Amino acid sequence: MKAVVTVTGKDSVGIIARVSTLCSEYNANIIDITQSVLSEYFAMIMLVEIDELKIPFAEFADKLAATGKEKGLDIRAMHEDIFNTMHHV
Repeated sequence: MKAVVTVTGKDSVGIIARVSTLCSEYNANIIDITQSVLSEYFAMIMLVEIDELKIPFAEFADKLAATGKEKGLDIRAMHEDIFNTMHHV
């Protein structure tokens, strides 16, 4: 199973490192990543494999969101099935 992780906010040093460290800590494997900086704004989308998560997915998503809040970022994790359903026409 996969999840889509999005990160948006003001650019600063270490955003990718922070998010990838959390993924590693909970055994979420980063499959693909894209990021952009537009002026001072940072945007990133990651596709992560979540079959081997050490904690339930909802808890993983909450930990990402809490880390984002601490750093002034919006970090969201959405299960791939929900993401695909939301974007299916």
